[in-house]
Amino acid sequence: MSDSNPKNDPFSNAEKDPDDWTTGDEPMTGAQASYLKTLSEEAGEPFDEQLTKADASKRIDSLQEKTGRGR
Repeated sequence: MSDSNPKNDPFSNAEKDPDDWTTGDEPMTGAQASYLKTLSEEAGEPFDEQLTKADASKRIDSLQEKTGRGR
């Protein structure tokens, strides 16, 4: 039995580049769409409902930076 516990090393795979996601080219999730719409409104930016999961993730990161959310 291994002493390895993923909770002891939370950053080992906690954040993967969206470009490397195997499902990154699928449509964004409902949760992503909802949050992205909110962020877009707060930032005064257009909301693109056609984004993929990976592109939505990148857009969320960008809008969080712009609005100061997610910190």
